[in-house]
Amino acid sequence: MRATLGGAFALALIAGLAGPPALAQTKPTNLADLVAQVADAVVNISATQVIADKGGEAAPDLPKGTPFDDMFEQFFKNHGMNGPPRPRRSSSLGSGFVIDPSGIVITNNHVVGDANEIVVIFTDGRRLKAKVIGKDPKVDVAVLKVTSDKPFKTVKFGDSDKMRVGDGVMAVGNPFGLGETVTAGIVSARNRNIDSGPYDDFLQTDAAINKGNSGGPLFNLAGEVIGINTAILSPSGGSIGIGFATPSDSVEPVIAQLEKFGETRRGWLGVRIQPVDEAIADSLGLKQAEGALVAGVDPKGPAKPAGIEAGDVIIKFDGKPVKESRDLPRMVASEAVGSKAEVTVMRKGKEITLDVNLGRLEDGEKQMAKAETPDSEAAKPEATTKALGLTLSPLNDDARKTFKLRAGLKGVLVTGVEANSPASDKGLRPGDVIEEVNQQAVEKPADVATQIAALKKQGKKSALLLVGNGAGDVRFVALALN
Repeated sequence: MRATLGGAFALALIAGLAGPPALAQTKPTNLADLVAQVADAVVNISATQVIADKGGEAAPDLPKGTPFDDMFEQFFKNHGMNGPPRPRRSSSLGSGFVIDPSGIVITNNHVVGDANEIVVIFTDGRRLKAKVIGKDPKVDVAVLKVTSDKPFKTVKFGDSDKMRVGDGVMAVGNPFGLGETVTAGIVSARNRNIDSGPYDDFLQTDAAINKGNSGGPLFNLAGEVIGINTAILSPSGGSIGIGFATPSDSVEPVIAQLEKFGETRRGWLGVRIQPVDEAIADSLGLKQAEGALVAGVDPKGPAKPAGIEAGDVIIKFDGKPVKESRDLPRMVASEAVGSKAEVTVMRKGKEITLDVNLGRLEDGEKQMAKAETPDSEAAKPEATTKALGLTLSPLNDDARKTFKLRAGLKGVLVTGVEANSPASDKGLRPGDVIEEVNQQAVEKPADVATQIAALKKQGKKSALLLVGNGAGDVRFVALALN
């Protein structure tokens, strides 16, 4: 289970549900020929991980020299206490499908996890050990390889981008370990974000898919794989007809990289971004709350030499509009490392197009991890802090230019305001500067966090902020701590 919604609903890895959809008459029918065409390429996957147990409980420290010494020693020996750690096995069942006659099998990353042994089970009864070619937790996909003297039946990917809401789909998999099961339904929605990863763009379906269907294919009515069944929305693991599949257009490039390199090689821009809400759009003079606001630029990333600055709002990437901030990481990641991309930004009311030579995301992540290591000599990026519905950053020269702040203004810069938060209701906006918290001057985000923690410890219900802005206005704002 990956996330909880509203305290009642849960997103469960391993998708789908068994209840009847509201519009059962819209389900595709007469699918027998389609099932016969694809079923032999769908497989069951058994993944087993051997885990070293920490050993049994320690025997109580009893006094020595009693008549019961031998009895206690034998008892605790028989029950494994004070003995060496014993391995235990953890198993999971999922589904998958063959995409290449050489024995390439696709499934979810969370199905195989860190398994020591993976067995692929075919409809004809073959049980073949598989090795992992590569896996990617970000889109939850794994590529396996099996070998056999007998040929493999395969299926091919279709174009998920062509799927419309209402199009018929069919799921084949191994729910609850029952063996091959076929269900049908429609595409209920597209472009769903369920907060399971950085590239969420799921197809939603009412096709009944259950625990054990994870990694199995979602077919269009031409017998092409247009998604990998990955998650469900469920209050208790039962069926409510809301399942999610990772689109084929998202996984195909990743699969190609895993097959070729055994790892992913995603494009990297080197910026920290945040959503553009109405408050941010208004503060920056934007006509619409669209795009991705650049909250920071990695000093060693590709964006820096290209001229992208903090405060820019990226509205297009390689000619494609960036409607929401979450669109940008997916767009960049799909581009080849080293390729050139046009990035269009809004800066102080003007539209500017810049050329960026993309780096490799994985290299950027390694640099960031190194910078965050306490013993590292690398320069650390400026820290940001989230508190009271605010995203806070150090006040530097770039920020002063972006938000037109006077030279003498000191404090901590507000770079983001959470929608519908008390801070938003009180009118705080990106570009505001917190000068004091509880009548104590603050100069960096950590100072704000320290003051808030102190107020909570004192049992205070609100924090009093002294807030300034670029227009020279200064005001006190009280924000609830809870």
